[in-house]
Amino acid sequence: MGPVNKVSHVFTLGHVAEMLGEDEEWLFEVAEEMDPEDGQLWVVGVGEDGVMAFTDEGIENLKELIAIHKEDPSIIEKRRQVLAAPMKPKTEESDEL
Repeated sequence: MGPVNKVSHVFTLGHVAEMLGEDEEWLFEVAEEMDPEDGQLWVVGVGEDGVMAFTDEGIENLKELIAIHKEDPSIIEKRRQVLAAPMKPKTEESDEL
């Protein structure tokens, strides 16, 4: 038998934002860096797009990310700029990436 998932509950983004005293929208942007392995996942219901949620371990990982982002608030803006930049197709004649 393989590994057994031992997650019995998760906390929604709104609840975690309230618990940690952080702005929910800002926290969403910080948490976008996380993966399921980090304890961030999506809970989907009927007729819903889903809501971001965290395991207990995910909240601990999120706290570390919060500290990093508060130390360097420019991280989110840099990510926004990268995501907004148009993708240039790489051609054989071009050395650009």
